Parts: sequence; structure tokens; C-alpha cells
Amino acid sequence: MSTVPSRQDRPLLAIALRLMAMMMLSTMFMLIKLAGERGVSAPEMVFWRQAMAVPLIAGWLLATGRIGALKTRRLSSHAFRATSGTLGLVCNVTAAMLLPLSVGTTLGFTAPLFAVLITAVVLRDRVGPWRWLAVLLGFVGVLIITQPATLIGGKAGALPLAGLAAGLGAGVIVAMVSFQIRDLARTEAPIACVFWFAFFGSLFASVLLPFYGQRHPPQIWLLLVAVGLAGTLAQLLITAALRHGAVATVVVMDYTALIWATAYGYAIFDHLPPAATWLGAPLIIAAGLIITWREHHLSRRISPTSALDESAAEETVPATPDIREPRA
Repeated sequence: MSTVPSRQDRPLLAIALRLMAMMMLSTMFMLIKLAGERGVSAPEMVFWRQAMAVPLIAGWLLATGRIGALKTRRLSSHAFRATSGTLGLVCNVTAAMLLPLSVGTTLGFTAPLFAVLITAVVLRDRVGPWRWLAVLLGFVGVLIITQPATLIGGKAGALPLAGLAAGLGAGVIVAMVSFQIRDLARTEAPIACVFWFAFFGSLFASVLLPFYGQRHPPQIWLLLVAVGLAGTLAQLLITAALRHGAVATVVVMDYTALIWATAYGYAIFDHLPPAATWLGAPLIIAAGLIITWREHHLSRRISPTSALDESAAEETVPATPDIREPRA
């Protein structure tokens, strides 16, 4: 029997919470980019982000009398999920450090596209024409943004290949993680998935800390603290939003992350999205909305492309749909 608590629908509150979550996630990636420009490496960033979340989440649960929500008999499943999830977070942090914030955020929206591909190619599940159309539309947007001809030709202004690979890699990994969350969500509370992801993720990232850890001046430590606070608050807001509204209600709010990324990019880094992003982003967003709409329409089935992955939200910022028990 599922331990996930029942939800009382309050759609306006759910939308407000989701909007705040997207603002906090975008703020976290902006802070990551700032820290990266000041010499903090991606592995070190991931460690402190994950390590700081553990006491923050545990303290919040203790204060609210919900520490029992962390009880689990599936530590090995959480550890396995954290292995791939931490790699996804490394990819997303790398993308934020190397790419304009708007580009990295847009590439994060490809996770539902990869989830459809995995469903069709790996699981041999039936995918209808609407979702295939969405995948085609989304990858046309990806091609416009990445401009392969520009990359191959090495033209000036081309985006870093490593950053593009990291951004798309994060989308692939979050899609894969959706299958793991699909399984965990049957027995685990969402906040437990968030906590154990941070717990095991910090353990895994600590292996690299002796090689990448550095001494920092106080202002850099303040940045790292702010990264941890922003990311943890975002995850708690996402969890709270889903207690008050269905994903079909709040999923569109995820795309406001692109607004925040663009605003931060211009105000702090003096970067406006490249022209290709203005053309490709609407196609990727439209593709994600089509997939979400179809999954909502076909909600009698359990599908990874219709699964809310609260604990994967930081690995990328996709519009990730809801896991539900099958109806009788």
C-alpha cells in the first residue's frame, strides 16, 4: 500500500507554490553560475548542494512532526536512484556553468522527449502519433538551439560543446530517473525521495571532494550556502505544491523558469538568449505541453512520461508529469 499522503486540491495555492519553486530553482542555478565564475568546480558544488539539504530537510520534518516520513525499507533503491540522479545534477550544474542560463534551462525541458523515446524503444510500449509528433517537434527545437553546423564549423559565437552535451545529458538522465521514481513512488513519500536522494548524493559526491575541494573566501562560502538553501527550498515547495494540486494544473508553471533564467542572465551576466534560443525554445516547450496533455488524457495508465519526479527536479528543470496508481 502506498505511503504517499492523500492530497486536498487547492489549485491556486498549488500554482503559487509551483511558481515560487521555479523561481528558487532558477535562483539556485544563477548562484551556481556565479560560484563557477569564481572558481568553484562542479563536483564541489554538487557535494555542498546535497550535503546542506540533509540537515535542512531533516530539521524541517522534525519541526513539523513528520520525521516518520523518512522511514523506508528500500535504502538500496534510494541509493541506486541517487547514483543516476547525482550524475544528472552534475550535468545540470555543468550546463549552468558553461552555457547562458536561458539555454541550459531550455535544454532541461527535453526530459519528457527522452522519456517518450525510452518508453517506445527500450520498454517497447506503444506511443501514439501525438507524442511522436511532440518528440519530432522538440528535437527540431534542439537542433535549432544547438546549431550543429555552427559547432562543426567552429564559428565564432558557437555554444560550448561540453555545455550542450551536459544540458542534453541532464535531460536523458532525468528521463531515466523517472522510471526509478515510478517504482519508488508506490511505497515512498515524496519527501523521503528528496531526503534520501540528498543523503546518498552527498555521500557519492564526497568521494571527489579531496580532489576538487578548495579553500574559499567567506563570500564564496556564502554563495554555496545560498545554493543549498535555494535548492532545498525549491524541492520543499515542489512537494508542497503537489499536495494541493494535480500536475496537470501546475505543470505549465515549470516553463516560467525560462523567464527567470532570461532575467537573471541579462541583469547579472549581461547575456540575452541567442537568437536560436528564441526560435527553438517555443518548439521544445510546445512539445512538452503536448506530451503532458496526452499523458493527462491517458491517465488510466502509469507512464514515466506522466510521472512527477519531485526529487529529480534539480537534476534539470523539466515539466515532469505525475505518477499515479492505476485506476480499477
